[in-house]
Parts: sequence; C-alpha cells; structure tokens
Amino acid sequence: MSSVVSAARGAIFDGAVHVEDAGVNGMITVRGDLSSSKMFKAIKSAVGLGIPRARGIKFGAKGGVAWMSPDELMLFCHYADADAVVVKIEKSMKGEHFLAVNVSDARAMFTLTGEGVREVIAKGTPADMSVEGLQIGEMRRSRLGQIAVAFWLREEGKLELVCFRSVGQFVFEWLCNAAEKDTLPGHF
Repeated sequence: MSSVVSAARGAIFDGAVHVEDAGVNGMITVRGDLSSSKMFKAIKSAVGLGIPRARGIKFGAKGGVAWMSPDELMLFCHYADADAVVVKIEKSMKGEHFLAVNVSDARAMFTLTGEGVREVIAKGTPADMSVEGLQIGEMRRSRLGQIAVAFWLREEGKLELVCFRSVGQFVFEWLCNAAEKDTLPGHF
C-alpha cells in the first residue's frame, strides 16, 4: 500500500515570506440548502461549528467550515477523518437533497507566513488584498494567475491557500517566485 503524499511533498521556501506545503488535509465539499436547520445541525455535528456568513471561514477543535457559494461549504478536518465525516453528514441529512464529497485527494494546501503575505498574493490575484478587502475570517475564491484558488487569513501574517492538486506543484513554484526576497512592492 502506498503512502499518502501532498502535492508539493512537504516543500518549504524562505524568502520575503515563508511558503510551505501544508501537507495532506481532510477537505469535504458539501452542497445543499444552507438555510436548512437539518444542514446546520449536520455541519455542527460534523465539525463542531455552525455555517459561516457569506465568504466567512472559521475553525475550531474538530475542524473548519468555509462558505464557498450560496449552496456550498468546504469542511476541513484531519485527513484520516474525512470519510467518516462524510458518512456522518450523510446520516444527518437523510431525506434532504444534498451532496457531500471527500475531495481531500483532489486538493493541495499551502501556508504563507510573514508580513508580506498580502503582497505576495496580490501579485497574482484580482482580489482586493488590503486589510479592508480581505479581513481575518473571510474566504476568497479567486485566481492566482490563471489558476483557481481559495485563500484566507487565519491571522494577520498567516495566509492559507487551497488549489486543485493537479496544479499544486505549479502553485507552489509560483508562490516561491512571488515571495523572492526584496521583491515586495510595499503597498500593504
């Protein structure tokens, strides 16, 4: 049996900011009526958190939940727990229209730390990376160059980014290039 590996295989880069492959993470796409009390209870039971406001993301002891669109959430948990979380949601949502899929192996995740994380991402996204444009606890689905990504700040100076695994190595290299020492313009 083969071992599970992340897209960039634990790669690390130290430049103007620290860029790190975040390893394997449990990620579950959940689609359905987000205003449903059954959905709220299912998510609360699965990761210990309620459904966040539009573009919100929150984390707790059992995992995290991000608002992705008016009918979609992304749940975060330990990689080994993802299948069990899907089963738990399926049982909780029985009789209601929904979709819950373990997408852990289809995604890559990176962590950027340092004062310049906003500027590194601003080099490739049309999203407003200012403090007003991306607040802590907000999720952005956007582009990094031509690549679909989602990112958020856990705290000021710590940004997490998710992309499709198929482009994970490219995204890591893009982030490293954008994070080279002495390349940040100092706008934020």
